[in-house]
Amino acid sequence: MAVTGHAVEIELPAQPDTAVETAQAEPGKIFFGQQLFEGNFKNVQQYRYNPDYLINVGDVINVKIWGAYEFVGDLTVDKQGNIFIPKIGVVSLLGVPNKKIKERIEKAIRNVFKKDVYVYADVKQYQPISVFVSGAVKKVGLYSGLSTDSVLQFIDKAGGILPGQGSFRHIEILRDNRVVKRIDLYRFLVSGRVDLFQFRNGDVILVRPLKFYIEVDGEVNRPYYFELVGRRTTVRDVMRYILPKVTANTFIVTTWNGTQQISREYPLSAADRVRVRNGMKVDFIASHYAKNIRIKIEGEHRSVREITVPNGTSLYDVLRKIRYTPRSDIRNIRLYRESVAEAQKRMIDTMLNDLQAKVFTVSPSTPEEAQIRSQEAELVTKFIEKARQVKPKGQVIIGPRDNLKKITLEEGDTIYVPKRSNVVVVQGRVSIPSAINYRPGYTVDDYIKACGGFAERANEEYVLLVKASGKVLRYKPGSKRGGQVQPGDSILVLSSVGTKNLMLAKDITQIIYQIAVATAAILRI
Repeated sequence: MAVTGHAVEIELPAQPDTAVETAQAEPGKIFFGQQLFEGNFKNVQQYRYNPDYLINVGDVINVKIWGAYEFVGDLTVDKQGNIFIPKIGVVSLLGVPNKKIKERIEKAIRNVFKKDVYVYADVKQYQPISVFVSGAVKKVGLYSGLSTDSVLQFIDKAGGILPGQGSFRHIEILRDNRVVKRIDLYRFLVSGRVDLFQFRNGDVILVRPLKFYIEVDGEVNRPYYFELVGRRTTVRDVMRYILPKVTANTFIVTTWNGTQQISREYPLSAADRVRVRNGMKVDFIASHYAKNIRIKIEGEHRSVREITVPNGTSLYDVLRKIRYTPRSDIRNIRLYRESVAEAQKRMIDTMLNDLQAKVFTVSPSTPEEAQIRSQEAELVTKFIEKARQVKPKGQVIIGPRDNLKKITLEEGDTIYVPKRSNVVVVQGRVSIPSAINYRPGYTVDDYIKACGGFAERANEEYVLLVKASGKVLRYKPGSKRGGQVQPGDSILVLSSVGTKNLMLAKDITQIIYQIAVATAAILRI
């Protein structure tokens, strides 16, 4: 059965009204706000005046009394919420707003001294507290601080938000398992505004997983990934964060329908009505027509390795100018495209994000299951980290009947001329991975047997047959159809997933499969 999950049709269809909602991070590009947590907050204690701060047990109140009666002292609010002032007695301050403690003490003094007594009172030291920081942060844990510290300080102590995994716009503070405040750090990043909040001992700061974001590039001062509050927003709203350059007068919105790239160009005046959704890319450009594009030519040939051709040049036009060698395999020439590689990367990372969310939301029913889930989560996390490093090739699948004159080249395309080969490479979960000389009539099953058969933990349900052209076929061992092998083909035997969680096993298997299709290589678990 032919794999179409990452194959890109040569002719784009009519542009649909909907787009696939996917989002993954391209290596090298960072998220807006990612550099916020670099240790600049965690070592600072914040003794700031908050008039609405409610006095709590353990706070230290500096009291000065003069006139008919004099007293100076630092008094700690006891476990009953009181302070004791000599000759005045007990003064209850628990839950009293900071701005009213002087008034509360004066009222107590008036019960003893009717006049000529004056008071100054201030919070000298706030109660030390411990706050849990959980969710998509680098180091989940319990962190000490002051009740007046900001959420920035506690998150910084936890190592910051995980890039590409944690949300900067959906942070919750929980108290007694209830959300008492929601925080959007974009307000601080853009305008410097941080809401005052009084933490209590045992509060939880929960950084929610990243869900929706878009990529922004081109004529902007902030070429980052930007997180969306919801699934969609207008381009005008995005412009509040990205700071377009004065030269930008046009923007291009790119989305993917399956594996097909769809781009539309708009004038900047349309920013109010054009809406972008999760996984889209917006390029701001200074509208001028590029007359020439650069194309790389790699592999077995005698021509230059990079050429500049007029915009609109077809693949046929370039191929007829290449000087081939007797070993050039011109029947299996491949075309690699950066935008296709980005689309493949987005799909894989979306699947990894979903897998990660499932791993950390499974609720164990017994302590024994909890231990198993913990060990499993650690292994899956390592797999996710490894899988995020893969770099898809971005191959445009070219069929033998495709009209090469209709394949228009793009900036940065790479044409690869393979060398003629008479071997079949068998790799992955086989006993002896080998490169075997082509044997006429041999099927996929025959080549696997020639390599010692399946190894331990091999996925014997499906094997990938990568044709010399780069096209990937999925083959079920023992099947009478689709197992014919040609010179230069490769056979990939994938790994099976050793987990009792069927949902996770299915997801991991699919990710391994998609990576193999996108890279023609095996990612071991």
